[in-house]
Amino acid sequence: MQTKLLYLYDSYLREFEAEVVKIEENKVILNQTAFHPLTGGVANDTGYLLKDNEKYRVIDVKLNKETGEVIHIIDGEVKLKPGDKVKGVIDWDRRYRLMKLHTAAHLIAAVLYRDYNALITGGHVDVEKAKEDFNLEKPDRRIFEDAVRKANEAVKNKLPVKIYFLTREEAMKIPGIVKLAERMPPEVKKLRIVEIEGVDIQADGGPHVKNTEEIGEIKLLKIENKGRTKRRIYFTI
Repeated sequence: MQTKLLYLYDSYLREFEAEVVKIEENKVILNQTAFHPLTGGVANDTGYLLKDNEKYRVIDVKLNKETGEVIHIIDGEVKLKPGDKVKGVIDWDRRYRLMKLHTAAHLIAAVLYRDYNALITGGHVDVEKAKEDFNLEKPDRRIFEDAVRKANEAVKNKLPVKIYFLTREEAMKIPGIVKLAERMPPEVKKLRIVEIEGVDIQADGGPHVKNTEEIGEIKLLKIENKGRTKRRIYFTI
C-alpha cells in the first residue's frame, strides 16, 4: 500500500496522525506520513512516533520506490502492531534547516542555468551543508561566486515560494522545468511544481520554505573540479 506523503502538500506540518499498516522488526510503515525520506537529494527527517505512553525515536526514513511505502526506522524495539493509531512528531529544527538549504540550492541552480546554461548532474542537501554538481567546462570560481551573490539578492528580495501541481503534459511544456542533466521527473500523471517567483520553476518533490527571506544568507564554502566538465559547489546558510 502506497504511503500518502503529507509533506508534499505542507512542508511546515510538524505533527500528524496516522495508522500503522505494517511492522517489520524495527521498521514501521504508516498509511500516511509527514516524515521526508532520503530522496531527491535531500536528507531524511528524524523525530518520534507516539502511542499512549510509548515513544519511538525515528532515526531514519526510507522510500521503497517499488511499492511507494515510506519506511520509518526506529531506534530500538517496536511494540506497535498493524491498526494502531500513532502521532508523528517531526524534528523541526532539522527539517527547517533542510528546507532552507533546499530552497537555496534551487536559487543557485536557477542562476547557473539562466546565466551559464549549466545543468545539475548531482547533489545532496544535508543539515550542515549542501553540495551541487554542474556540467560546466570552465573551472572558474568567479562563476559560483556570482551565482551565490545573485542567489542572495533573491533572498533579500523576499520572494514567495509557491508549491502546486500540474499535469505532466502541462509541466513539461515549461522551459527550464527540468534542470537535471541526466534524469527526468517520474512517469506520473501530475508533477509537483516548486516556483520561486520571478527566478525559478522546477518539478520537485522535497520540502521548501514559503519565502526566500527565511533562508538568511547563503555562504559559499568551496569549489571542486570533479572531472572535465563537472564542477561541485559546497555551500551553507
